[in-house]
Amino acid sequence: MTERPAPPKYKSRKLPAEDRPRVGAPRAIADLMPDIGRAAFRKFGFVQSSIVTRWAEIVGAHYAGISAPESIRFPVGQKAGGTLQLTVMSGHGPMVQHMLPDIVERVNRFFGYAAVTKVAIRQGDIRPVAAERRPPPRNLKPIPVELGDSLRDIGDPELRAVLESLAQGLANSSGLPKIN
Repeated sequence: MTERPAPPKYKSRKLPAEDRPRVGAPRAIADLMPDIGRAAFRKFGFVQSSIVTRWAEIVGAHYAGISAPESIRFPVGQKAGGTLQLTVMSGHGPMVQHMLPDIVERVNRFFGYAAVTKVAIRQGDIRPVAAERRPPPRNLKPIPVELGDSLRDIGDPELRAVLESLAQGLANSSGLPKIN
C-alpha cells in the first residue's frame, strides 16, 4: 500500500464579526430574560423567580408593602422543607411573626407542595414596588353589532361580561390564533 500525501495546510483566516455568517436567527431580549433571571434567582436561593415578582399576590398588598422574600434555602438534595428568608420593615416584625403560619400556607399553596416549613425574619428596608401600569391596546374595535344585540338579551351579568370580552377579543383578532 502506498501512503497518500497529507493535504496541504492552509492558514485559517478569521473573518471580522460583520463578515461572519449568522448561526441562528435573531432573538428578542424578552425571550432571553427568563433564562438570565432564572440563573440569578437560583444563585440567591429561589426555585422560581415568580415568588418575588408575585409576592403581593401571594401574601396580599398589605404584607407585600412591609415584607419581601430574600431567599429560600432547602436542605441538601431536597426541594421541600425549606427556610424562607424574609426581610421585614423595622417595627413590623411582631405583626409578621404572628402571621407566619398564614404566610407559610400561602407560599406552599403557591408552589403546590410543602416547599417552605420555616421562616427566618430579618429587619431591613423595603422599597415600595409600584404597580405595573400598561397602556390600553391601541386597536380596540367596537363589538360587532350582530354580536352586541344578541348579548344584551342575556340576563346573567357575569356571563354577559365574559361573552362580551370574548366577542371583543374576536373583533380585535386579525386571523387564526397562534398556539405555542
